[in-house]
Amino acid sequence: MIAVLGVLVPGTAYLAAGRKRLGAVITTLSVLLAGGAAYVVLVRRDDVIQWALDPDVLLGMIVGLAVVALSLVVVLVTSYKMLRPLQTGVLTRLGGALVIGVVCFSIASGSALGAQNLVAQRSLVTKVFAGEKSKSGTRPAIDQKDPWANLPRLNLLLLGADDGEGRDGTRTDTVMVASIDTHTGETALISMTRNFMRMPFPKDHPLHDEFPTGYWDPSRPGQEQPDYYLDAMYRNIPPKYRELLGETDNPGADVLKLSVGEALGLKLHYYVQINLAGFEQMVTALGGITVNINYPVPVGGDDDKNIPPGRWLQPGPNRQLNGFDALWFARGRYRVPGADLARQARQRCTIKAIVERATPQNVLTHYKEIAAAGEQLIRTDIPQTLLGDLAGLGAKVKTAKIRNIDLDKKKNFPNGRDPNYAGMRTIVAKALAGTPSKPSKPAKPAATPRPSSPVTPTTKPSADPADLADSCAYHPS
Repeated sequence: MIAVLGVLVPGTAYLAAGRKRLGAVITTLSVLLAGGAAYVVLVRRDDVIQWALDPDVLLGMIVGLAVVALSLVVVLVTSYKMLRPLQTGVLTRLGGALVIGVVCFSIASGSALGAQNLVAQRSLVTKVFAGEKSKSGTRPAIDQKDPWANLPRLNLLLLGADDGEGRDGTRTDTVMVASIDTHTGETALISMTRNFMRMPFPKDHPLHDEFPTGYWDPSRPGQEQPDYYLDAMYRNIPPKYRELLGETDNPGADVLKLSVGEALGLKLHYYVQINLAGFEQMVTALGGITVNINYPVPVGGDDDKNIPPGRWLQPGPNRQLNGFDALWFARGRYRVPGADLARQARQRCTIKAIVERATPQNVLTHYKEIAAAGEQLIRTDIPQTLLGDLAGLGAKVKTAKIRNIDLDKKKNFPNGRDPNYAGMRTIVAKALAGTPSKPSKPAKPAATPRPSSPVTPTTKPSADPADLADSCAYHPS
């Protein structure tokens, strides 16, 4: 028992065995290390976050963890050899050796698990986030000392990339902007409709000279032009106008940062591109999400080929969804009237559900799986040097309000052929300045349809329709 105690407070077993000088040195070092660790965890948490996002520091942590584990095993084994009675029976010696072996195994396995998580974290940081050699034509310069000093709002472009089987290249069916107050963490989500045409470019950019009236074909006015939709820009523009985008690792994302930012009147600082297949893996790694479902949501189905969905996600409060069903909750649109807007609303609720699910305990428990999913899921131009500050901002976002900015479909884009971007910019500016524009009058609830039928999504009128906590609540028809 004294030998095992020597692992909890290294050096005490040496003192008990009469090795006072060696025991005093090891015990003193152990107490100093434990005290230093406690000080860092309790007082310098921000530094801990910074270190956990620095690849070089993470490598040092991996080596340090291995050294500490090996040292503990050596201390335990040598302490047992010094303290075990010389005159003992075989069974007593075997019992003591078994106890020491179990403790050594516990130390080794615990250290191995910690090392695996550190390796996964380092791999995630180095593979996903931009390093010194990464290139971007739209990424801003940042103040290393205080990135938020002169940046009241951080604007992130969120892209859902659908490059699955049967698709010709990457199509961004989901385009959303998250505007985050860097002081409070309050976040506003703005969804863009995938069939927007005439998407504008900044007047000082060469792409504006190519498309002075927006991205569309003026020779076919009033017609649907799928190759000029917002969801086709990522795929179609870079091959023809690559030289106008400068040096960049992701020209399609830079195109959308420029155009979406101009359409909304915002400077978009970074993009985060989500691979939909990786999204399923991420939700699975988190252990699923919980959402309220107010109407049947199709799982699968193809409008163009007239293929019905295999099943429907049934309405109900606090529905537990696995990764596959969460993906279809976010993207299902088969024959749902107002499909794009309904899907955008569910996507915002999905983001909210993921934020709520990503508790520190849950993330730590499933960290290896989450990190592996993140490598498949995320592509971004966020620099590694900003990760520590973003982690601190993310903690604020988790406890702050998340709301929606309604761009007013009825007034500003009855269809996608000629959206009123000036009107949208006015709405966004007022909302972010703290003066939300007057929302459209909510529709009257429709009768509850049969679960196997497509439905018109309905929501309960709210005192604040922009509040996601209310719009994502359970409001059955």
